[in-house]
Amino acid sequence: MREEVEKALESIREYLKMDGGDIELVDVSEDGVVKVRLMGACVGCPFSTMTMQMGVQKSLMEQVPGVKSVENVTAPTA
Repeated sequence: MREEVEKALESIREYLKMDGGDIELVDVSEDGVVKVRLMGACVGCPFSTMTMQMGVQKSLMEQVPGVKSVENVTAPTA
């Protein structure tokens, strides 16, 4: 399923990059939970929650059978 998620994220990534953002796949669990990290302009954006729910999660659930939810994880601090 990880390969399918990566492929689906590529189509989402191009839209995020148009606004200065990006997305990184962190993990895909066996029970269908996808963990991603929003990056660039998406970090701290007031619309990032909507982007996750209405954009990333909706798109992944439509394109990849077995995806149950998508979670945004924060970047590790140095």
